[in-house]
Amino acid sequence: MKHTVRSKDGELTYESFGAVEKAWLMGLIDPDDEIREDGSERWRKAGALPILRAAKRRSEGTFDGNQIALSIVGIGGGSIALYLLEVGNYIWGGVVALAVGAMVTQLVTRIIKKRKPH
Repeated sequence: MKHTVRSKDGELTYESFGAVEKAWLMGLIDPDDEIREDGSERWRKAGALPILRAAKRRSEGTFDGNQIALSIVGIGGGSIALYLLEVGNYIWGGVVALAVGAMVTQLVTRIIKKRKPH
């Protein structure tokens, strides 16, 4: 269903609410802009819509410093585990590999759980 967005610059019609949400996430729609569903006479502020309020803007969904640090630690730890396994220290190599695997699994799970637009 089409949605029309009205701002101080004019009106723009989107093909679906998913397209509206993508525009919101990119910062093209401000909280003070008004949205109307096709066939309705009621305009609502974009910032008042729960789905848009819950959606994170692009800057909030980017790869943050903590994830970068964990990625670097994962690469380093994986390299250490491979080295230990190569030189025959299977116990410590396995322990390091398991620890790195658990950390990387947590990192990937956290990234996947980020909310995606409709």
